[in-house]
Amino acid sequence: MVSIDSSVDQKYMSLALEQAEKCIGTPTAFCVGAVIVLPRNTEGNTSEEDIILSKGYSRELPGNTHAEQCALDKLSNLPPPKSAVIYTTMEPCSERLSGNLPCADRIIDSGIFKTVKVGVLEPDTFVKRNVGLDKLTNAGIEYSHVPGFEQRCLEIAERGH
Repeated sequence: MVSIDSSVDQKYMSLALEQAEKCIGTPTAFCVGAVIVLPRNTEGNTSEEDIILSKGYSRELPGNTHAEQCALDKLSNLPPPKSAVIYTTMEPCSERLSGNLPCADRIIDSGIFKTVKVGVLEPDTFVKRNVGLDKLTNAGIEYSHVPGFEQRCLEIAERGH
């Protein structure tokens, strides 16, 4: 996993944390936030500014939804393939105990992401050994950690536990 320390990454991870703060804590799930961004000067965005395409947080939409799922479900129009970046406060899940499609699979199946940036890896609280990172990198999606957010990501994620 690559660590990248840039002001852009910090900006969007902070925004993802703001989304996670909106979650109502529960003893059986994490509170996570996600932001989907189309970076400046990329296919589909020739401007000098990034475009925030969507935001989401865990359980925002009905059906025991995760943050990445909510952000994807709210996209009004899909960016070109392999051009978007998703910032998520926690590693996308590789298994769903509820029977929903795991977030790592949703990200891969969408075909729109070149990069996933996370605040913290998923703890073994509910699913032992999340392999979201492995799934994403095996699918050719870059995966990087945005350092400095680990403690806050976990504090919010574990609210209600």
